[in-house]
Amino acid sequence: MKKQVVLGLALMMASFSFAQKKEMKTAEKAIKSSNFADAKSAISAAESLLSAMDDKTKAKFYFLKGQALYANGAGSNNDIDDAFESFKMLSDLESKTGKRVYSDKANEIKTQMGNALVEKGATAYGNKNFDLASVSFEKAYRVSPTDTVFLYNAATSAVNGRNYDTALKLYMELSEIGYTGISKQYLATDVATGEDQSFSNNLMMDLSIKAKTHSNPRVVNSESKVGEIAKNIALIYINQGENDKALTAIDKAKKTNPDDVNLVLAEADLYRKLENVEKYQELISKALELDPDNVDLVFNLGVTSADNNDFESAKKYYNKAIEMDPKYSNAYMNMAVLILEQEQGIIDEMNKLGTSAADNKKYDELKAKREEVYRKAVPLLSKVLELNPKDINAATTLMNLYSALDDTDSYQAMKAKVEELENKN
Repeated sequence: MKKQVVLGLALMMASFSFAQKKEMKTAEKAIKSSNFADAKSAISAAESLLSAMDDKTKAKFYFLKGQALYANGAGSNNDIDDAFESFKMLSDLESKTGKRVYSDKANEIKTQMGNALVEKGATAYGNKNFDLASVSFEKAYRVSPTDTVFLYNAATSAVNGRNYDTALKLYMELSEIGYTGISKQYLATDVATGEDQSFSNNLMMDLSIKAKTHSNPRVVNSESKVGEIAKNIALIYINQGENDKALTAIDKAKKTNPDDVNLVLAEADLYRKLENVEKYQELISKALELDPDNVDLVFNLGVTSADNNDFESAKKYYNKAIEMDPKYSNAYMNMAVLILEQEQGIIDEMNKLGTSAADNKKYDELKAKREEVYRKAVPLLSKVLELNPKDINAATTLMNLYSALDDTDSYQAMKAKVEELENKN
């Protein structure tokens, strides 16, 4: 009787072994012929026998399952997740047994998976399909966790797609792993165009220098993304009505990067959103101390001063911005706006006058004063249009000013310019 039981168990084990080999062989054959539907079916059948497999067979099973689900890039997002998990189980198993039979081949496929996901993400991003881009870049990061830039790309895509909950989760993860985004950039100037060109590595840059197609080789660090990440975390919290969490996120980032000018600017922008103008101005001034040659900071101080009705300080900062960068068109435009805002006070005075001789005389004086305001604004707006010939706002304002100043020739010329720009739009 005992012999019959033992014989029965042996036959059962042989049956299991035969079934395993059959399904695995079917899956392997289907994968080689790119028939992934049949491969998945065979793998599904073999999975029910997983508990009876030895480690060597399990390793092969995980390898074939990953291949079947990935399907050379044709697998669904869920299939790719499961394929990656299967390769991970393979790696864990072979690390435990010390026998790497399939792990190296699986790693090659994982590299292909990562590259395909990055390409998919980049294409989706270019097509403004930000949800797909975010998902693809995040999966690429999960496949290759050392490539943290993919996680940053996923977060940026989520923000652009207004998927703020996902963006917050990804930004928080970036913050937790200490992502800075700082990388080496290999730059040299193209002799033919005079423009800087980026190279993938130092060797490629050196070859171009030796070929004399480029000059002025240099290695520079890219800007830190810490400030941008903290700013976006804070802005998402503000959008969710979580102002305290927004401030905490900024404070946390400051502890490790106290002199990061982008982080100071992020905090300044946060206080601007919270309408704390005094704190905003204080932080912009601090940023200017850290980066005194930053024309954008000087310009922003002008904007803040104008918002606080401190017109003299605003003019000072706008003039300084123009001095630092004579092509900074926004400074010319804002200076013109600042000057034209004086018009309203003059109009209010004119409207209060009566019809007496004294009032008529005063009216003429105010009219002349108003025209003087227009004349001061004209060269500034003309400069804006010179720097940005397509700026229809500057052109329209100039047209109206010339009309008010009875400068018929200039009015007609600017009217034609405005019509031209309107037709192009």
